[in-house]
Amino acid sequence: MGPAARLKISLREAQYLMAESIRIKADTVRAFLAEMFRRFGVSERDAWTAADVLVRADLRGVESHGVNNLWQYTDFLRSGEVNPHPSIRVAEESPITAVVDGDFGMGLVTGVRAMELCIAKAKEHGVAVVSVRRSKHFGMASYYALMCLPHDMIGVSLTNNSTVGVVPTFGKQPMMSTNPISIVVPAGKEPPFELDMATSVVAMSKVGLALAKGDRIPFGWALDEDGRPTDDPQKAWDDRRFLPLGGTRELGGHKGYGLAVAVDILTGVLAGGMYGDRVQRRPPEDKRMRRSSSHFFAALRIDCFRPVDEFKADMDDMLRALKESEKAPGQERIYTAGEIEHETEQERQTNGIPYHPYFVEQLQKLAGEFGIPFSIR
Repeated sequence: MGPAARLKISLREAQYLMAESIRIKADTVRAFLAEMFRRFGVSERDAWTAADVLVRADLRGVESHGVNNLWQYTDFLRSGEVNPHPSIRVAEESPITAVVDGDFGMGLVTGVRAMELCIAKAKEHGVAVVSVRRSKHFGMASYYALMCLPHDMIGVSLTNNSTVGVVPTFGKQPMMSTNPISIVVPAGKEPPFELDMATSVVAMSKVGLALAKGDRIPFGWALDEDGRPTDDPQKAWDDRRFLPLGGTRELGGHKGYGLAVAVDILTGVLAGGMYGDRVQRRPPEDKRMRRSSSHFFAALRIDCFRPVDEFKADMDDMLRALKESEKAPGQERIYTAGEIEHETEQERQTNGIPYHPYFVEQLQKLAGEFGIPFSIR
């Protein structure tokens, strides 16, 4: 069993079997990852950028997009599918828009460069939109939207993936990826509003949980190869026919379906990149394009609409009203989007990030393979 397979297994264990975890400081993990990426030819700046994106996901409790996913990036760097030193360039540009060509570099790097450009344009003109093509998986979508907070901007981040696994409403053929959406809005004394969601009804990792535990999955998560709802996690895992957000048409699945297509339009179609199942129907000559991703970023300067302090005061009022509204029986608290992740990040910055012992062992073996010092203390 190779390193990739071992790390995939450890992801399930770390997330779902919940054995006693080992706490490691974020700076320790970040430094290890940066050195790992440098060993693959990634520049100093880009290595630290990629490492920070992955560690931030773990800090916020989004382990499915954090260091547990390291195998995806190292395997693609080994195979040459990801360009370790891309020539990221602006292909098209106006004062408030741009199309960025990622040159098949890590999405973790291309995404940050594109959002930095978006923020710079928004600072000058109030609003900006940047789309990206020929990129790769960019990790946690909210990382890029969160970049707008220090600038008193609203941030938007969308991405698609050429690996499809979501069916359209009334269909059984996978036509879309999970196509996540993130919108981050600053507040005053309250934590920011931080939406980060897939447009599918369930994340694939939850099916992995059921598979690991030997549980059935709810009807409405996925279809079998005949297009019928299944509660078999093995069929769901193998067939990759997940339903859009909402599930069936009766439960509003057409809304998730519409959102998923909208993400494909704003990312792949707008940027001139891959979208939907295009890679299956019209395989591009460049093989690297066949597993590429496209992104979309937007930044809105709040003071171009109204005074920032007044906006943040109203955000506080709205968020507090939601949390103080009447609770359902047996519930102790109402959260706003991103509040749990915000509190998790604060706790983990102080106490370290919890990792499953098996996963830590695999990281140590990887460190030994490359001769990189890695201490969990």
